[in-house]
Amino acid sequence: MKKIVNPYLTGSNSSEYKCFGCSPNNEIGLHLHFFDNGDDVVAIWEPQKQFEGYFNVLHGGIQATILDEIAAWVVNTKCKTAGVTSSMNVKYRNPIFMDGGPLTIKGKIESVNRRIATIKAYIENREGKVMAEADIVYFLFNEQDAKAKYNYPGVEAFYEKE
Repeated sequence: MKKIVNPYLTGSNSSEYKCFGCSPNNEIGLHLHFFDNGDDVVAIWEPQKQFEGYFNVLHGGIQATILDEIAAWVVNTKCKTAGVTSSMNVKYRNPIFMDGGPLTIKGKIESVNRRIATIKAYIENREGKVMAEADIVYFLFNEQDAKAKYNYPGVEAFYEKE
Protein backbone atom coordinates (compact mmCIF):
# COMPACT_ATOMS: atom_id res chain seq x y z
CA MET A 1 0.00 0.00 0.00
CA LYS A 2 1.12 3.50 -0.79
CA LYS A 3 0.50 6.34 1.67
CA ILE A 4 -1.83 9.08 0.46
CA VAL A 5 -0.66 12.54 1.47
CA ASN A 6 -3.17 14.99 2.91
CA PRO A 7 -2.40 18.06 0.77
CA TYR A 8 -4.79 20.25 2.76
CA LEU A 9 -2.29 20.25 5.64
CA THR A 10 0.22 22.37 3.76
CA GLY A 11 0.09 25.98 2.64
CA SER A 12 -1.09 29.20 4.21
CA ASN A 13 -4.52 27.91 5.31
CA SER A 14 -3.31 24.61 6.77
CA SER A 15 -3.88 25.59 10.42
CA GLU A 16 -7.50 26.42 9.57
CA TYR A 17 -8.15 23.01 8.04
CA LYS A 18 -10.46 21.27 10.55
CA CYS A 19 -12.07 18.37 8.66
CA PHE A 20 -13.76 16.14 11.24
CA GLY A 21 -12.71 13.01 9.35
CA CYS A 22 -9.08 13.59 8.49
CA SER A 23 -7.57 16.74 9.97
CA PRO A 24 -5.12 16.39 12.85
CA ASN A 25 -6.02 20.05 13.60
CA ASN A 26 -9.48 19.02 14.80
CA GLU A 27 -9.07 18.01 18.44
CA ILE A 28 -12.41 16.13 18.48
CA GLY A 29 -12.02 14.58 15.01
CA LEU A 30 -11.32 11.06 13.75
CA HIS A 31 -7.78 11.79 12.44
CA LEU A 32 -8.03 9.26 9.60
CA HIS A 33 -5.03 8.54 7.34
CA PHE A 34 -5.39 6.93 3.93
CA PHE A 35 -3.50 4.52 1.69
CA ASP A 36 -3.78 3.66 -1.99
CA ASN A 37 -4.12 -0.07 -2.56
CA GLY A 38 -4.72 -0.33 -6.30
CA ASP A 39 -8.43 0.13 -6.90
CA ASP A 40 -9.12 0.66 -3.19
CA VAL A 41 -8.48 3.50 -0.79
CA VAL A 42 -7.84 2.08 2.69
CA ALA A 43 -7.66 3.45 6.23
CA ILE A 44 -6.87 1.71 9.52
CA TRP A 45 -8.57 3.22 12.55
CA GLU A 46 -8.99 2.26 16.19
CA PRO A 47 -12.31 3.22 17.86
CA GLN A 48 -11.96 5.63 20.76
CA LYS A 49 -14.26 5.90 23.76
CA GLN A 50 -15.51 9.41 22.87
CA PHE A 51 -17.16 7.91 19.74
CA GLU A 52 -19.22 5.38 21.67
CA GLY A 53 -22.99 5.15 21.16
CA TYR A 54 -24.61 2.33 23.09
CA PHE A 55 -22.31 0.96 25.82
CA ASN A 56 -19.12 -0.43 24.21
CA VAL A 57 -20.50 0.03 20.64
CA LEU A 58 -19.21 2.50 18.07
CA HIS A 59 -21.91 5.10 17.34
CA GLY A 60 -23.70 4.51 14.02
CA GLY A 61 -23.31 8.14 13.02
CA ILE A 62 -19.55 7.86 13.42
CA GLN A 63 -19.61 4.71 11.28
CA ALA A 64 -21.52 6.61 8.58
CA THR A 65 -19.04 9.48 8.81
CA ILE A 66 -16.10 7.10 8.37
CA LEU A 67 -17.74 5.53 5.31
CA ASP A 68 -18.49 8.94 3.80
CA GLU A 69 -14.94 10.14 4.48
CA ILE A 70 -13.31 7.21 2.71
CA ALA A 71 -15.62 7.83 -0.25
CA ALA A 72 -14.44 11.46 -0.42
CA TRP A 73 -10.85 10.27 -0.63
CA VAL A 74 -11.81 7.83 -3.39
CA VAL A 75 -13.27 10.80 -5.28
CA ASN A 76 -10.14 12.90 -4.70
CA THR A 77 -7.67 10.22 -5.75
CA LYS A 78 -9.48 7.83 -8.10
CA CYS A 79 -11.97 10.21 -9.76
CA LYS A 80 -9.27 12.92 -9.72
CA THR A 81 -11.55 15.73 -8.62
CA ALA A 82 -13.66 16.90 -5.70
CA GLY A 83 -17.34 16.34 -5.11
CA VAL A 84 -20.15 16.28 -2.59
CA THR A 85 -22.22 13.45 -1.21
CA SER A 86 -25.54 13.21 -3.01
CA SER A 87 -26.87 10.16 -1.16
CA MET A 88 -25.65 7.39 1.10
CA ASN A 89 -27.25 4.08 2.01
CA VAL A 90 -25.59 2.49 5.04
CA LYS A 91 -26.14 -1.11 6.12
CA TYR A 92 -25.04 -1.89 9.65
CA ARG A 93 -24.18 -5.60 9.51
CA ASN A 94 -22.71 -6.21 12.98
CA PRO A 95 -22.06 -4.11 16.09
CA ILE A 96 -18.58 -2.63 16.23
CA PHE A 97 -17.36 -3.03 19.79
CA MET A 98 -15.10 -0.33 21.16
CA ASP A 99 -12.64 -2.89 22.50
CA GLY A 100 -12.59 -4.99 19.30
CA GLY A 101 -9.29 -3.65 17.99
CA PRO A 102 -8.44 -1.73 14.84
CA LEU A 103 -10.84 -1.44 11.93
CA THR A 104 -10.03 -1.48 8.23
CA ILE A 105 -12.03 0.93 6.11
CA LYS A 106 -12.09 0.39 2.33
CA GLY A 107 -13.60 2.34 -0.50
CA LYS A 108 -13.63 1.88 -4.27
CA ILE A 109 -15.40 3.16 -7.35
CA GLU A 110 -18.39 1.08 -8.39
CA SER A 111 -19.26 3.28 -11.37
CA VAL A 112 -18.76 6.74 -12.83
CA ASN A 113 -21.31 8.24 -15.20
CA ARG A 114 -20.36 11.75 -16.29
CA ARG A 115 -20.72 13.82 -13.08
CA ILE A 116 -21.98 11.03 -10.78
CA ALA A 117 -19.76 8.49 -9.03
CA THR A 118 -21.04 5.54 -7.02
CA ILE A 119 -18.62 4.46 -4.31
CA LYS A 120 -18.77 1.22 -2.31
CA ALA A 121 -17.32 1.51 1.19
CA TYR A 122 -16.81 -1.04 3.96
CA ILE A 123 -15.76 -1.19 7.59
CA GLU A 124 -14.14 -4.50 8.50
CA ASN A 125 -13.09 -5.79 11.91
CA ARG A 126 -9.62 -7.19 12.52
CA GLU A 127 -10.74 -10.62 11.29
CA GLY A 128 -11.91 -9.12 7.97
CA LYS A 129 -15.63 -9.44 8.74
CA VAL A 130 -17.77 -6.67 7.21
CA MET A 131 -19.31 -4.71 10.05
CA ALA A 132 -20.92 -1.90 8.02
CA GLU A 133 -21.08 -1.00 4.35
CA ALA A 134 -22.42 1.83 2.26
CA ASP A 135 -23.34 2.71 -1.29
CA ILE A 136 -22.46 6.36 -1.63
CA VAL A 137 -23.36 8.56 -4.58
CA TYR A 138 -21.15 11.59 -5.16
CA PHE A 139 -21.80 14.53 -7.43
CA LEU A 140 -18.46 15.28 -9.07
CA PHE A 141 -17.26 18.79 -9.86
CA ASN A 142 -15.37 19.28 -13.08
CA GLU A 143 -11.68 19.61 -12.27
CA GLN A 144 -11.53 23.32 -13.14
CA ASP A 145 -14.35 24.17 -10.70
CA ALA A 146 -12.94 21.80 -8.08
CA LYS A 147 -9.64 23.70 -8.18
CA ALA A 148 -11.11 27.21 -8.41
CA LYS A 149 -14.00 26.93 -5.94
CA TYR A 150 -13.26 23.97 -3.63
CA ASN A 151 -9.47 24.09 -3.11
CA TYR A 152 -8.89 20.79 -4.91
CA PRO A 153 -5.09 20.67 -5.41
CA GLY A 154 -5.03 18.13 -8.26
CA VAL A 155 -4.52 14.38 -7.93
CA GLU A 156 -0.72 14.63 -8.01
CA ALA A 157 -0.78 16.49 -4.65
CA PHE A 158 -2.09 13.34 -2.91
CA TYR A 159 1.04 11.32 -3.70
CA GLU A 160 4.66 11.84 -2.76
CA LYS A 161 6.94 12.44 -5.67
CA GLU A 162 9.16 9.46 -6.35
